[in-house]
Amino acid sequence: MIRVKSTGELELMRKAGRITAIARKAAADAVKPGITTGEIDRIVRRTIEGYGAKPSFLGYGGFPGSACISVNDEVIHGIPGKRVLKVGDIVKIDVGAFIGGFHGDCACTVPCGEIDPEAQRLIEVTRQSFYEGIRFAREGNRVSDISHAVQAYCEEHGFSVVRKFVGHGVGAELHESPEVPNFGRAGHGLRLHQGMTLAIEPMVNQGVYDVKILSDGWTVKTRDGKLSAHYENTIAITDGEPEILTNIDGEVY
Repeated sequence: MIRVKSTGELELMRKAGRITAIARKAAADAVKPGITTGEIDRIVRRTIEGYGAKPSFLGYGGFPGSACISVNDEVIHGIPGKRVLKVGDIVKIDVGAFIGGFHGDCACTVPCGEIDPEAQRLIEVTRQSFYEGIRFAREGNRVSDISHAVQAYCEEHGFSVVRKFVGHGVGAELHESPEVPNFGRAGHGLRLHQGMTLAIEPMVNQGVYDVKILSDGWTVKTRDGKLSAHYENTIAITDGEPEILTNIDGEVY
């Protein structure tokens, strides 16, 4: 069932989204050579709890961290811990905050020091593919219009989009209907309506789109060991331009 949000519910989601965005920025700003992924995770938890919210991911399905922190060929769902970041790493940070009965969800990919130019291009294309997608996040369009735009932009730049994992609705539950793939034909499937809230999250690989899940049951890696990048925001469908809910006073990280 698609849960369309009321005006009051959207206001609550803006609050959750703002806290989520603040936590994402705090984590991203902490990325530097020598820090551990566990230390970044603790920054995320302190930040979210400091605003009276709860980390959406902590304990979700048994996940042990407050953030998913995935490095290099890790795509998503990396478990934070003792791994020490080094120059040249690219670091995916995915966070969620729950307050007032609603979740925010967002992610970014951050360079650790100086990185390879192709790695930087992957990060930039992944981020821009989100914006290419939300050009179509308008009432009356279809979910697949967003999906197709993301895929077309990434493939035009020589990258592939992950098929096994997709974006999703978000609201009172962290994962709601509908699914929002990053691939597919335009003009098919569910129509978008005002009040729908979606987490749109391109997951983009340098090589093939195939992935594998490690024995920890969480960490997802590229099948060929090449780099991957991830970018995500929670948005609302309006009667005009889509609204990005995971922002800090109008600024999107």
